[in-house]
Amino acid sequence: MTDISVRVLAENEWEQYKEVRLRALQESPEAFVADHATEAAFDDEQWQARMRRSARLVAEADGKAIGIVSVRGEDDLFDDAAEIFGLWVAPDMRGAGAAAALVQAGAAQATGHGHRQLVYWVGTDNGRAVAFASSYGFRPTEYRRPMRVRTDEDGDQELAMVLALNR
Repeated sequence: MTDISVRVLAENEWEQYKEVRLRALQESPEAFVADHATEAAFDDEQWQARMRRSARLVAEADGKAIGIVSVRGEDDLFDDAAEIFGLWVAPDMRGAGAAAALVQAGAAQATGHGHRQLVYWVGTDNGRAVAFASSYGFRPTEYRRPMRVRTDEDGDQELAMVLALNR
């Protein structure tokens, strides 16, 4: 079994975040509301600004980045909630515990900042993500929103799923 570690990227590690994020968008475009071409065109300042807006957590195994998730310390819809987003794990590491480790670290990050809930918006057509979130303890809510960037398919929606955090 591969040892998986998760750590928060420092602001000056924006190039590592960029590399993993672009790999995620290229490998699993259907899982995101963004696209590879748009984000690949971002300049260095845009990537650096992204690092200041949210915590970026990277999962690593054998010295290689194998997954990523972001944690934003605010949510407009739920009280005392942080939001995780952009969860991705390299295909060869799926099922090895990397996604769970990323979510656990994201939950710890949110709890450490005083949040009582963790929100995860999941595409309603992404059955694997919905099943994973449910198995981890996230519960679906009645809240839906249209996908923000998708232009190829009208009507795609995201579902808000919420995890209660222990403080």
